[in-house]
Amino acid sequence: MRHFKVPLLSFVLLFSLSTFIACKEESKITAKEQKTPNIVWLVSEDNSKHFLKLYEEGGAPMPNIEALAEKGIVFNNAFSNAPVCSVARSTIISGCYAPRVGTQYHRRMKFAPLPDGLKMFPEYLRAAGYYTSNNAKEDYNFVKSDSVWDDSSREATYKNRKAGQPFFHVQNFGATHEGQLHFSKNQMDSMSTRTSTENVPLFPYHPDTPTFRYTNAYYRDLNQKVDAEIGEFINQLEEDGLMENTIVFYYGDHGGVLPRSKGYIYESGLNVPMVVYVPEKWKHLSPLKMGTRTDAFVQFIDLAPTVLNLAGVEVPEQIDGKAFLGETVSNENPAGRNTTFGYADRFDEKYDLARSIRKGKYKYIRNYQPFTIDGLFNFYRYKMLAYKEWQQLFDEGKLNEAQEQFFKARSPEALYDMENDPHEIHNLAAEPSHQSTLLELRSNLQQQVKSMPDLSFYPEPYFIEAGLSNPVVFGQENKIEIAELIDIADLSLKLFDEAKMDIENALNSDDPWKRYWGLIVCSSFGKESYPFFKMGVQLSKYDKNNLVRIRAAEFLMLHEQNVPNDLLLEIIKNAKSETETNLILNSIALIETVRPGFEINIPKSIFPPEWLEKEGDLVRRRIEFINENKI
Repeated sequence: MRHFKVPLLSFVLLFSLSTFIACKEESKITAKEQKTPNIVWLVSEDNSKHFLKLYEEGGAPMPNIEALAEKGIVFNNAFSNAPVCSVARSTIISGCYAPRVGTQYHRRMKFAPLPDGLKMFPEYLRAAGYYTSNNAKEDYNFVKSDSVWDDSSREATYKNRKAGQPFFHVQNFGATHEGQLHFSKNQMDSMSTRTSTENVPLFPYHPDTPTFRYTNAYYRDLNQKVDAEIGEFINQLEEDGLMENTIVFYYGDHGGVLPRSKGYIYESGLNVPMVVYVPEKWKHLSPLKMGTRTDAFVQFIDLAPTVLNLAGVEVPEQIDGKAFLGETVSNENPAGRNTTFGYADRFDEKYDLARSIRKGKYKYIRNYQPFTIDGLFNFYRYKMLAYKEWQQLFDEGKLNEAQEQFFKARSPEALYDMENDPHEIHNLAAEPSHQSTLLELRSNLQQQVKSMPDLSFYPEPYFIEAGLSNPVVFGQENKIEIAELIDIADLSLKLFDEAKMDIENALNSDDPWKRYWGLIVCSSFGKESYPFFKMGVQLSKYDKNNLVRIRAAEFLMLHEQNVPNDLLLEIIKNAKSETETNLILNSIALIETVRPGFEINIPKSIFPPEWLEKEGDLVRRRIEFINENKI
């Protein structure tokens, strides 16, 4: 008998081919047998829908996302509930409103526990047999268990699942992150852009300068870079024979990232792109047809219940969101989903407290501390040339009314017609023809913040001390008091003469947080509240609560009343925590920004060294800004 030798290389090629064919066949078999779909999230960072050609004229062409949209669903009204990473991602992973569960501050000072009995939603998927992987950003403000992901790392991939095992995979794309715009003037002058700087559209609240044109163009280039990376990932799914068995979501993790977007409660910070592709095999899980666009509102609290619903997993009662895909979702009229709720609190060292309700084409914003200007210095934001230039042009008096509003006090409430004013320039709150809409949305927002209840009506330092161990229980135990604090805060919506007696009652209350909010209302009314100056002096000097004292000093100094620097330094020294110190310094930074001539020097030696060791420490950032008073 004659034997033939097979060359080694030929043998290797033959073996590889047979293995490849076998894997392909196995993939087809398991795809047919799989009883639940694979689910993939493709997440780009820091980009609102305004930068995509898919949504806006002049947006970046993103052919891979556009191709996905042609055979998927485009959501015209997809919203992050928060305009910043950790708060948005905490909302997503829990399906809960962040101010209800204590995860509303970016960056967290301490981790919050999940509500009793609730898990991060991928853990439920794992229990149902899914392989869960995340590549790679988490950024949660919650304590995370070890059971959420099979793998969460830069090497995480769906390919490590068992044969035939369904998977949920998250792939994050960071090329559009804010940090990519922290280039220097020399770098800007030496780098060209694919997008034309001459023809790039500008937002009406931005100045028309070479810096803003370049930043807009360069950011559209970054979106195209993300699109190419997404295209590579989708091609890999196709090569692996998985597209016919995989539901694919693309969305931005919140808005951004040019000035007045990330960190702010405007639509540029909240309205994100979202496309969902559902293959033919699983089309019964979508009430909407592929290849269409929908005006139905979806928000980040809805993502967790939607994925659980697609996987056939029961949605926990503690979740606030509502599924928009899955067998239990009917062919509902999109008009039935027409509302979204937004929240903005602390971003690094800069504090705010703003809430929004959008219903249909109308957007209502409640600025609970309207005297805190949007443009108050924030170290990370002002690393961007566009922010620095915008501030400089304001100081030089070279901005128009829409452009300079960023650096001025806001109104306590605002109403915008998003169809006719998509960039939220013209506040309709005082227009007689819009009073019925204003009152309806104001009432809706009041009901929202009271019903949760919203934990931000306690100052962050007190909340951490008294409520962080179990935020939901703490909120329910103090629901009545929180509602009373909200009622005091809303005195700023009345005429001063109508509110005067209730303000006086709040300032005389035995409850420190009622005094605290009474003073915030005084600051909101401006010079009208001069009858309370004497009481403000007494509270700034003698109140037993340190945060009441700084709010009293803030009220006085915002309205050109003198407060000795020694008193301010005493209040700072009395702070019991880094968080309390940061809140106090926020008020001082605001005063220094808006009151010409005010100067104070805060010795670093009065603080524990561990608060100042790193460049990113919040107290250190604030002290350096206050002492140097320069951007």
